[in-house]
Amino acid sequence: MDSWLKDIELKSQTISLIPLSRDHRDALVTAASDGELWNLWFTSVPSEQNVDAYLDKALADKAAGLALPFAVIHNETSNIIGSTRYCNAAKANRNVEIGYTWYAKSHQRTSVNTECKLLLLDHAFKKLDAIAVIFRTHSENNPSRKAISRLGAKQDGILRNNMILPDGNYRDTVVFSVLNTEWPEIKKTLEIKLNL
Repeated sequence: MDSWLKDIELKSQTISLIPLSRDHRDALVTAASDGELWNLWFTSVPSEQNVDAYLDKALADKAAGLALPFAVIHNETSNIIGSTRYCNAAKANRNVEIGYTWYAKSHQRTSVNTECKLLLLDHAFKKLDAIAVIFRTHSENNPSRKAISRLGAKQDGILRNNMILPDGNYRDTVVFSVLNTEWPEIKKTLEIKLNL
């Protein structure tokens, strides 16, 4: 199958994004252990108990042409500090979602998220010729909602009872997007933030 999403490595000053593989299993668990991120009830982060299922899903979606998962590498240490991915890819409509993003606690509230999103958004608009990049998060995940807004994404709405979570509770999903026409201005703003 000719996939719209092809393996690529993206690099900025602090981080590199490399295609996620099963070889990253233990490093993902180590990164998620920094803050015991699997205990966050409003997001999905791999733990020793579910990392194999996490990788199975990411790589199955990749094989289906729906996703391109990445390991986030800290350039200075060469350690994996998190993961992110393009997902829910719709080539016919030229839109893609950026999701499943998490970082070790020691790298949160640093330039890492801005650098990561700048790389992914720029690739989506320049190389994939996307017309829209979408972000979704749990309505109760206020840190994620704030981070997405700080990127310059606009909130499109809230999908109520959009998902049934593993514990049986319902999730309201907040949807944001960046359009190709908005990207040049947003890109400048993000680059200015990173150069401060």
